[in-house]
Amino acid sequence: MRVLIINTSEKTGGAAIAARRLMEALKNSGVQVQMLVRDRQTDAADVVELPPSWLNMWRFIWERLVIWKANRFKRHNLFEVDIANTGIDVTELPEFKQADIIHLHWVNQGMLSLKQLRKITASGKPVVWTMHDMWPFTGICHYADDCARYETGCFHCPKLYGKGRAHDLAWKVFRQKAQWMTESNIRFVACSRWLEGLARKSLLLQGKHVTNIPNAINTQLYHPQDKQAVRRKLGLPADRKLILFGSMKTTDKRKGVDYLIEACHLLLRDYPELESRAGVVLMGKQAEESAALLPFTCYNMDYVTDEHRLVDIYNAVDLYVTPSLQDNLPNTIVEAMACGIPCVGFNVGGIPQMIDHLHNGYVAEYRSASDLANGIHWVLSEPGNELSEEARRKALSSYSEQAVARQYINIYNQALEH
Repeated sequence: MRVLIINTSEKTGGAAIAARRLMEALKNSGVQVQMLVRDRQTDAADVVELPPSWLNMWRFIWERLVIWKANRFKRHNLFEVDIANTGIDVTELPEFKQADIIHLHWVNQGMLSLKQLRKITASGKPVVWTMHDMWPFTGICHYADDCARYETGCFHCPKLYGKGRAHDLAWKVFRQKAQWMTESNIRFVACSRWLEGLARKSLLLQGKHVTNIPNAINTQLYHPQDKQAVRRKLGLPADRKLILFGSMKTTDKRKGVDYLIEACHLLLRDYPELESRAGVVLMGKQAEESAALLPFTCYNMDYVTDEHRLVDIYNAVDLYVTPSLQDNLPNTIVEAMACGIPCVGFNVGGIPQMIDHLHNGYVAEYRSASDLANGIHWVLSEPGNELSEEARRKALSSYSEQAVARQYINIYNQALEH
């Protein structure tokens, strides 16, 4: 069996990380697999980069220009939507022709257009599409927030300036998707039960095969280590309780940094002794901006791509907090749990599927900084060993490479049989 995984980037973003880890998991299970990307970040032999061209940047810019025009020439949500009006034809590549299964992941921002997606499904090759957000079953948005129009047909899109119109850009793209998907036979895989539930409600996926399989993690790489040793290695204090918050940009509002800041202020108000006993490790771009608003001593790590350093950082802290306002199945929670680090997050998206409340972490009331503070304090106050053991056990049973690869191989075999 030859599988071709297609993703816009090799390593940038959660979807890219998940897709690459799946490739490794499948390889370790005896599957022949390659990954096709537009943006390659390593020289790995099994990662194939599309031929470099100035057109790649132009495709990205052209898509943004069309969205900008639909937004009445305003930057409103300019990078929160995609319309797939331009892309690259991959069906003539030898890697595509040799593959038995085409496995799509995150293919936006000029990677594949709707026209090219239609060409892929018309090739006759079985197609599996792992959904890392809502874009495959909405008009143009990656996260619909409180909007449910994708259930009946997108229009008056709240992501567009002025909430769009009856026949706006979202309506046009939704109709194009509907026409193409009616003709296609794609097997859709959500990374969480939450996303699967939303996908099943979409008008676009009625009658389609939809299931959920979590993202894989290399539990041999991500494993518990000696906390004091890695703290010395990273230059972190030995005597503080350390709270980790990570995001590509720590200032990203959707990742909930404002709730973390408020929760930390509440903690300091209610437990003033924490000022000298606790600290926050910030991992991501613009960490200095977030650190300036937090009441605790902060230790900035910038955005980390080296996995060995990432493992060190997880093992150096006492808990990982993810106050994300909308998320699928965050890789960061899987990574932290595999390292035996308890997690705290809001009751939203796939997070409550990952964190077992008061068992290996704390699931806080949605958008409640007060309950987020309660969760952080609860984890910091609990004996560490039991929570850590439960977190590690959950990662091994649910997210190991073997468990995830086995489920995908079953999907591939089903697709080949039909």
